[in-house]
Amino acid sequence: MIKIAFVVLLALISLQGAQAVIGVDIYSPFNNFQCLKNNGVQFAIVRGYKSYGAVDSGNVDTLKNAKSAGLITDIYHFPCLGKVSAADQVQATVNTFGSLYGTVWVDVETNPSSGCGWTSNVNTNCQFLKDIVAAYKSHGKLVGIYSSQYQWTTIFGAAGNCPYFTNLPIWYAHYDNSPSFSDWSKYQFGGWTKPAIKQYIGDTTLCGLDVDMDYY
Repeated sequence: MIKIAFVVLLALISLQGAQAVIGVDIYSPFNNFQCLKNNGVQFAIVRGYKSYGAVDSGNVDTLKNAKSAGLITDIYHFPCLGKVSAADQVQATVNTFGSLYGTVWVDVETNPSSGCGWTSNVNTNCQFLKDIVAAYKSHGKLVGIYSSQYQWTTIFGAAGNCPYFTNLPIWYAHYDNSPSFSDWSKYQFGGWTKPAIKQYIGDTTLCGLDVDMDYY
């Protein structure tokens, strides 16, 4: 099922050619995905795991609603280093969402939640991310990384400090209001050479919902 969803998205991109394939990422429960679809949205990435160390079970229906509207669905996992083991975080997420999504994107950015932040030790941070990725793969899930040049270098420093993820797709954030990868050469990081998704607008409103806008 997850591989089929990924292939469908690739096929959609191929058919679109040079046109932007536009999506949103959201954290709040939502049900009016037909409105988003009418506004050109074709995929939705929904929060699956919260920054403070808990699965976001309230978004199960959100994913079901998005799929019912014909959108392609992924989830993102905002990991908590310190309160819950990587394996337990992943197990809870897999148990909760099953096959409602294609790819899980691990959100690598500074975490303000108490007891959940990345450490000042690059090796500790890198190992934790490796554990999260390995745990999802052990469940047969497709995994990607979400980050930005600033966030990645803040947590890991130079690319060579944690060079284990360039075989995974990268979803990067750069808010230039441009649904394209034309900025990638300036803002690339972590050893990736080609992006998969760009978050090009942050914190806007569409259909009464707080969203970030994404380009695939």
